[in-house]
Amino acid sequence: MPDELVFKALADPTRRLLLDALFTRDGRSLGELERVVNEHTEMSRFGVSKHLKLLEDADLVITKKSGRERQHYLNPIPIRLIHDRWISKYTAPHVRALTEIKRRAEEDHD
Repeated sequence: MPDELVFKALADPTRRLLLDALFTRDGRSLGELERVVNEHTEMSRFGVSKHLKLLEDADLVITKKSGRERQHYLNPIPIRLIHDRWISKYTAPHVRALTEIKRRAEEDHD
């Protein structure tokens, strides 16, 4: 089930925008993230909160309370797990093939 939540979270452009904003600078408040989203599209605070909730459910965002505000932090581990499980195994044969081509070209050049 966790993979499905991560894929669902990553499927939405607004949620990807929120993750990109947290990648750029972690520890943002809801107000800051609302401003980031509203630079690209008009969305209410409630709408941004719903997107953040889905990102939290997918464990892509961790929220910590700081005084009266909640700070949001990127958790890249689920994305890395998706990469390791789904992407790296499909790219490995291509990388091996390119490495072999490079090795052969260098041998022919010598």
